[in-house]
Amino acid sequence: MSTDFSLPTEDAVPSNLPIARISVTAAEWLSTTAWLHAENARLLSLWGTDDRDRDGCFRIYGVWLLPKRVILLEHRILDTAQACYPGVADLFPAAAKMQRAVHDLLGVAPDTGDPRGWLRHDGWPETVFPLRRDFNGASEFAVAPKPYPFVQVQGDGVHEIAVGPVHAGIIEPGHFRFSVVGEKVLRLEERLGYTHKGVAKRFQHLPQLDGHRLAARVSGDSAVAYSWAWCAALEPLCETVCPPRAASLRALALEHERLANHLGDLGALGNDAGFAFGLTQFSGLKEALLRVNAEIFGARYLMDYVVPGGVVREVPGHAVSRLCSFYDQLEPSVAQMRSIYDEHAGMQDRFRQTGRLEQPVAERLGALGMVARASGISCDLRRDLPWTPYDRLPVRVATQANGDVAARVQVRFDEIAGSLELCRHLVGDLPAGPVQNPMTAASPNLLGVGIIEGWRGPVMIALETGSDGAIRWAHAHDPSWQNWPLLERAILGNIVPDFPLINKSFNLSYSGQDG
Repeated sequence: MSTDFSLPTEDAVPSNLPIARISVTAAEWLSTTAWLHAENARLLSLWGTDDRDRDGCFRIYGVWLLPKRVILLEHRILDTAQACYPGVADLFPAAAKMQRAVHDLLGVAPDTGDPRGWLRHDGWPETVFPLRRDFNGASEFAVAPKPYPFVQVQGDGVHEIAVGPVHAGIIEPGHFRFSVVGEKVLRLEERLGYTHKGVAKRFQHLPQLDGHRLAARVSGDSAVAYSWAWCAALEPLCETVCPPRAASLRALALEHERLANHLGDLGALGNDAGFAFGLTQFSGLKEALLRVNAEIFGARYLMDYVVPGGVVREVPGHAVSRLCSFYDQLEPSVAQMRSIYDEHAGMQDRFRQTGRLEQPVAERLGALGMVARASGISCDLRRDLPWTPYDRLPVRVATQANGDVAARVQVRFDEIAGSLELCRHLVGDLPAGPVQNPMTAASPNLLGVGIIEGWRGPVMIALETGSDGAIRWAHAHDPSWQNWPLLERAILGNIVPDFPLINKSFNLSYSGQDG
């Protein structure tokens, strides 16, 4: 790719990050995505909208992360019998399932790629598309189920093991089709989409100031990240600025969300390796954190803490001393457990070289967030494209080179230490002032994007207002879209009994991916 490639005309997008919006033709879509690939950009999201009532077109959007900014491509597609757009899965493999989902929901397909459905699950006919403007959600459909065409592996001694979608526990549904010889895994193919719940359509029927509540429930373990992303997309459209104190409290809540998930995962990983003591100890530490959340933020899980204009409530007067005391207790407890994990020969035997995701594969397939960092990819938007208040915080990005379960465990430990450092900075330098500014109605016909680095990786909300200022459409994206296919690679060559451990080391979201 020529280094003198020039992008088409750019427009700024209201956001917490520097985003350039570029409208492209089909040819420009191809040339620009090729340039993005040459620049080692990471695909964040791809989705479509129905704008036929405006100009007779569908639109395909794609968002890519570059080191210093974000690129949003917008491609208009005329509503014809052959409506399609240039597929990008050959350059960005993470796009494959996103393109399949766009076809299920909107009826617009790429010109190349996997033709199988992804989200539909025989819930509506193949000729019905829920994200079209003329879709009648009250309709009842009689749909004959069809077998899903899994890719089959041929050879002597090869057989299949089907796991799910219903699992033995309180867990969301997903189907995993293993092709094995003995217990060695030759191939894994996932089928997700069972928790598709029509979030994108539901956003269109909510008042703009209520959308953060639905966003927080896209994936409940990332509630702060999603609700903050919603606010980051909406607030500039309303010409509202989050007060400095509220921004710091949002960041504090986000780091608590990271701590809670890492503590829970470390306990579960110990349990999956046969070390129940680890589950007991980390469950106690997580419970202590949740009780502090209830005392300081008003809820154990912070579903509704981040609201448009700021946060929902002020912290109590003793918050700083209480939080500092808690961090001083949590840090040595985690350090002690880390020493136990590192020195436990049985656990390390299960962790090391298990579920390896090597850096070249992770880079090629577009890994994001914690999974990428455990495979040697140093990426974290809190450092790379910092927004307020992270632009004044010492964010340390934890990476490991080996890409196995042990590496993902070590990244979790390192990120707990990093989050505690950030929390101490936040409570030690908490600005004075209000915790919420009043919101006005959003201006009409504007596009806003919010991107927040959650504990699992970057989450995104994109939304557009209509001519009346109401939400015309909204799209939510979870990093699990990128990382679920990586699990299919990480299991190869391992044995079937190691799958629960490898799966837990990724801990991806079914709900966030299904939407």
